[in-house]
Amino acid sequence: MTVRLICASHTPLMDHVDADPAVDRAVRAHFAALAEEVRAYDPELVVQFAPDHFKGFFYDMLPPFTVGIRATAIGDYDIGGGDFDIPEDLALDCVRAVRGADVDVALSYRMQADHGFAQLLMLLGGRIDAWPVLPVHVNCAGPPLPSFRRVRALGEAVGRWAAGLDKRVLILGSGGLSHDPPIPSIATAPPPVAEMLIAGRNPPVEARRAREQANFEAARRLARGEGRATPLNPGWDRAFMAGMAAGDLAMLDGLGEEELTRIAGCGGHEVRNWVAAYAAMAAAGPFAARHIFYHDIPQWNAGMGIAAAAPATDMAAA
Repeated sequence: MTVRLICASHTPLMDHVDADPAVDRAVRAHFAALAEEVRAYDPELVVQFAPDHFKGFFYDMLPPFTVGIRATAIGDYDIGGGDFDIPEDLALDCVRAVRGADVDVALSYRMQADHGFAQLLMLLGGRIDAWPVLPVHVNCAGPPLPSFRRVRALGEAVGRWAAGLDKRVLILGSGGLSHDPPIPSIATAPPPVAEMLIAGRNPPVEARRAREQANFEAARRLARGEGRATPLNPGWDRAFMAGMAAGDLAMLDGLGEEELTRIAGCGGHEVRNWVAAYAAMAAAGPFAARHIFYHDIPQWNAGMGIAAAAPATDMAAA
């Protein structure tokens, strides 16, 4: 049994909005190098903690945590698409183990997953079914959100379960860091938009493309210093990455939802997936973390961070 970790921001804008060419090359080079490491590691199971952006999960039924027993990538932003390779017996066993640890997790036999799940799999493996995967959705977009304490409990339960498998497991945490995409709030949304937030599955292609274009334009305005989006916060992002690497997994426990939104934008809540992933890694045993990359990229509306971790014994041997 071995457990390794990769946490990274995702941004569907990286293939649609031009950023500084040197930064663009650096991001892609780091993902390519990680992809080589993952191929060498040859994971037998990938456990991914990731968010949704009101593409597959809606307020008609929005659990804090959901394990996909069967799941499909919807291919938004032309990223991935198709069915994930989910070992159903293992997924159900994980659900039982997590519930046995007193963490109430939902399950889905028809999960729809957006780029929050698909992009890292594509960047690291070239396709969404490169490895058997266990997708774990963490609600980061539909307040009220699960507390960071509960997110840690989820990650710890999954990590203990993964550590008991006789498999090479790769834990992925997808999301963040600071960014403020144009996701409406149901508290202030007009009725048609509120209905989309409640039950907006399988929209017409034209409606999906319109949402994507709105995201592109919001990033372009951010890069010009215009618009209402909360600016990226590289200082906070770097401090968060350092805290995770140091094992300070409770560092955000006292931070309320509104305060985090002010600091890191509404997309900043996706750092819950990093917390869950690091908690899973810590539950599997002592680890050593690597800071791989960070750069604030307003054209992509992304505090782009990439980090990895491996068992401390592996790092010492290396």
